[in-house]
Amino acid sequence: MRAVLLTLSVALSLSWLTACGDGQPADLAAPEVGACRELTPADVAKPTDDTEPVPCEDEHTAETYAVGEMPATFGDMDWDDVAVSEWAAKTCTSEFRDFLGADVSMVMRTVLSWAWFRPSEGAWDDGARWYRCDVVGGGQQSKSYVALPTSAKGLLAGPPEDEWMVCADGKTVDGAVKVPCTEPHEWRAVTTISLGEADDDYPGDKEVVDKTQDFCSKSVGAWLNYPVDYDYGYTWFQKAAWDAGNRRSVCWAKTEL
Repeated sequence: MRAVLLTLSVALSLSWLTACGDGQPADLAAPEVGACRELTPADVAKPTDDTEPVPCEDEHTAETYAVGEMPATFGDMDWDDVAVSEWAAKTCTSEFRDFLGADVSMVMRTVLSWAWFRPSEGAWDDGARWYRCDVVGGGQQSKSYVALPTSAKGLLAGPPEDEWMVCADGKTVDGAVKVPCTEPHEWRAVTTISLGEADDDYPGDKEVVDKTQDFCSKSVGAWLNYPVDYDYGYTWFQKAAWDAGNRRSVCWAKTEL
């Protein structure tokens, strides 16, 4: 008999971090791609960042993987307009996958995430419209970030190492602390299910849960090589996440380390 554990989450994504809060003055010039920094969760909680880069050979927790100019249509928008954040989220998410060499499913099962930064409010008023996307060594629940390699480019291409994959330490997946799979844990994110295409309307909570539960029961059983009894969990995302572009749920297997 299968022991079924149901979980749910209203988070937008395992891998998305959006900076918010008061920023610091910044130059009008755009940052440099490839720069490394020692960022903390407190740094990522700000909309702008003027942290000095460090040599990438030294210990660092963040690497800038994308820099560019925002669309010309943003020229008259306010510094904190929600449309700016929505555009940056889609842009950084797409470039995040390309940079790491990962597909959508892999990105949702990694401990790595991204943060984006904009110019300071003063620089914005003076016409600066650049964006900066950083890969960081942790997620939304992280109290601190792990050190990254000299470059994280292609880090998830091919079979990734456990230190970059996400597991959960807790009796249930929902609310459990997410940790690298090299640390003690009770759950591992093993698969994801696609619930729709980019242009599809949100199918409703019940349909999302039903499809997720059915798929995760089967896929986790297969991942565990079809034991007689096993526990599985899943993380599903509601309409707000759907509207932000997420079309997947995550399946978790009970597998202690």
